Amino acid sequence: MSPDSLLAVVDRFSAAFDTQDVDRIMATMTPDCVFESTAPPDGQRHVGQRAVRAALSEFFQQTAGAQFHTEDRFGSQDRVVVLWRYDWGGADPGHVRGVDVFRVRDDLVWQKASYVKG
Repeated sequence: MSPDSLLAVVDRFSAAFDTQDVDRIMATMTPDCVFESTAPPDGQRHVGQRAVRAALSEFFQQTAGAQFHTEDRFGSQDRVVVLWRYDWGGADPGHVRGVDVFRVRDDLVWQKASYVKG
């Protein structure tokens, strides 16, 4: 795929993610999708639509009102790398920065591996 096509796939995913719309997110992912979270020490691996849906639903329930901001992104071959900042409010506001590595197959997100500084 061209870099622009790869970025368009991840842009669809990101637009759904930004609105915390799990149904829309899952529509951008393959049936055998994989999501690796940032949970220490090595992240948690979720495989398949059902597992990824459950992980994202739980994440959004725990982080209502938080926002991701894309700092930079690029695509090559079957991968897109997104550098981001994650901001939250509440009684103890703050932020972290991190990177997502996406793999794209058949115009859908196949894998999303997340890494965080900290």
